[in-house]
Amino acid sequence: MIVVIQRVSEASVKIEGKIKSEIGVGLLVLVGIEEADTEEDISWLSKKIVNLRIFPDENEVMNKSLIDVGAEILLISQFTLHASTKKGNRPSYIKAARPEIAVPLYEKMILALQEELGKNIGTGEFGADMKVSLINDGPVTILIDSKDRK
Repeated sequence: MIVVIQRVSEASVKIEGKIKSEIGVGLLVLVGIEEADTEEDISWLSKKIVNLRIFPDENEVMNKSLIDVGAEILLISQFTLHASTKKGNRPSYIKAARPEIAVPLYEKMILALQEELGKNIGTGEFGADMKVSLINDGPVTILIDSKDRK
């Protein structure tokens, strides 16, 4: 499982021209799910995301977590994070999980993040054509691959 985490001042996702979810200060998390992902990946990533100390403290040092600052999460599924561009110019998505595997894992990721954060999170809609807007704060953008924990 790959996530791209962006610290934001605000973020939203629209589907068919209507806002599905929006957040203020928090994290926009794009998640790519692959066939080999498990609930262990979800548990590890959820804890990591919620506890990342990437929000500024009183000295403007990134030393506070999402929980410390009472921030929010917007979680968006994005299979293109597993694009392979090694051959040619057309990306291959062979590693991205098929919907029958990815949807249940995405739903479990939503629940795990809500449990870790202690409140509901914003989401997109799996497989939908989504328009994501954000104001990246910092900018702070972090990439985490659950298969690369060492």
